[in-house]
Amino acid sequence: MSKENQENANNCRSCSGIVLLVTLVILVLLSTLGYTLTNRLAVYRHRQQYIIDYGQARYACDSAVKYALAALEDINNLPLVIRSDEPDFSDLFWRNEQEYRQYLAEWAAGRDVNKTESFDDVNDTNDVNDVNDTNDINDVNDTNDFDSNYTVIDLNDPNSFKVRGPYGPLWPFVIEPVEFEIGSATVRVEVEDENAKYPVGWALLDDEQAKREAEAGFETFCEWMAVENEQIDSLKQQLIKINEIKPFKLELKPIVITEKKTTIAERRRAAVRRRSRRARRGRASRVQTSSKTIPAFVHTADYARLFHSPLIDTEALARPTVISESRTESALKYMGMWASRQVNINTAPRQVLEAAFAFGGDEKEIAEEIIQRRQIKPFSDIEELRSTLLRYSDSIRKCEKYITTTSTFFTIKVTAVAGVAKASAIVGITKEGKEVKKIGVISG
Repeated sequence: MSKENQENANNCRSCSGIVLLVTLVILVLLSTLGYTLTNRLAVYRHRQQYIIDYGQARYACDSAVKYALAALEDINNLPLVIRSDEPDFSDLFWRNEQEYRQYLAEWAAGRDVNKTESFDDVNDTNDVNDVNDTNDINDVNDTNDFDSNYTVIDLNDPNSFKVRGPYGPLWPFVIEPVEFEIGSATVRVEVEDENAKYPVGWALLDDEQAKREAEAGFETFCEWMAVENEQIDSLKQQLIKINEIKPFKLELKPIVITEKKTTIAERRRAAVRRRSRRARRGRASRVQTSSKTIPAFVHTADYARLFHSPLIDTEALARPTVISESRTESALKYMGMWASRQVNINTAPRQVLEAAFAFGGDEKEIAEEIIQRRQIKPFSDIEELRSTLLRYSDSIRKCEKYITTTSTFFTIKVTAVAGVAKASAIVGITKEGKEVKKIGVISG
């Protein structure tokens, strides 16, 4: 082969290598570009789908809130259940799963069903032991009892039984949590009794006569809930700052605002005569005044807004104190953050009752008496409480403004899930008869 042909062959091989290298670079660039475009398109589609899903979840959440408010308006009085043959909910807040199961086992063993239960009147449909009533979840002979979620609840089996709260569902629920679908969203609605919780506003009371008792009750509650001393001191400082903004009062009074109004002609004449003392007196006599009354309910909304503001570190209070298969306990779960001012003695657990009766003394004894007696029959009014616990009547009298037998403060918690999006709302309300008023709404 000639020298010229050899050079041509080398040049061809070089050109082929360059072409191959260029081709590889182009392929890499194209694949990178394709991957980038595909990734961006996927992100765009995901974002668009999330916007659609969130819109559906938000709509479902708002609709469920309206449904819950309308349903509560139709209920005159929220009924309390009789729990004379069941374990009480009052001390579950400090029991771990092992202690909880042991508690139920001891209760089941102590019932001695075959010896102590009476089945004489089998036709009495109001009898919790009516063997003919297939819809009675309290029938101790029925091993196929069901709860609202259609899971077996045999009262003879402590491992399948759940302790009912004052209204029937688990404390602090007023009704069984409801789940349903609105469009493509799955919605869950929960209603909680805020009067069954410790009113955080009590720790803000500046009344000299009640300040010491309020502090003692607050510390008692925190100790029950395993809140550390550093957290208690920090929470006190946070509440002091809130109290500086708006002092907490048990008795709320309407706000009367007086406004002064003058007409344009009067202002013109006053401008011409402003140097004349007589004219100024005349102007003053022509000034019209009007008053506007703001209802006392506005104070409740103000307090609720402050309690849910960043001024209070709720993360520390939400730290779980007990985690089990059936429940999670924390101090925040038992604290009323919607400006409630009274505790319902029929629905409050032990640590809340003791904090309430710390204002009058004998709190441990009174709390125990209430827990034992309300299982048989809820108290109808405070007068009945005083007459029933006659030896503690003086202590009860001192606590009357802090306790009640009917709940009026509630929270509606709604969660809606559609696809990958989730929307939630917590609505604080007051309810007297059929009248329902919104305190505030927290959306997420």
